Amino acid sequence: MQTLTLAAGCFWCLDAVYRRTRGVTDVTSGYTGGEVEDPDYYSVCAGITGHAEALQVTFDESVVPAEVILGQFFTGHDPTSLNRQGNDVGTQYRSAMFYRDEDERARFAAAIEHAQELFDQPIVTTLEPLGTFYPAEEVHQDFYTRNPYNGYCTYIIDPKLARARAGFAEWMS
Repeated sequence: MQTLTLAAGCFWCLDAVYRRTRGVTDVTSGYTGGEVEDPDYYSVCAGITGHAEALQVTFDESVVPAEVILGQFFTGHDPTSLNRQGNDVGTQYRSAMFYRDEDERARFAAAIEHAQELFDQPIVTTLEPLGTFYPAEEVHQDFYTRNPYNGYCTYIIDPKLARARAGFAEWMS
């Protein structure tokens, strides 16, 4: 099993995509990249902790290659938008990849370089060392499945899921 820690704006979006990807065994929404211990949703959203809304995705590489997980990351948000995704604005919504070691940092850098071919604007996704990852409150775990008719899910997540299914059909359930 391999675990990657990624931030792509609101964690609900990629959470929904990865939970529907074959070979993914666990997805945890949370916070990382900040200076405050034990942050909560409200302090992170207020932009006072330095954390990003992020997630940890654990997957079996014998079922789904890491390149698919990383491809979904880049197509699941706008990596050319600095510190915002749609109406969500602030460093807590930054596009970031949190690496555990230099090998993972190099893998992430190569993924950014590869993904840049898909975008006209420069990718602004940051590479940051992984510090402490704090799981988000239970209400944020698997939000889409538990709230499919929520307006955010209908207008923001549904189109992202449709793009993921179109681009990665053989990997999606």
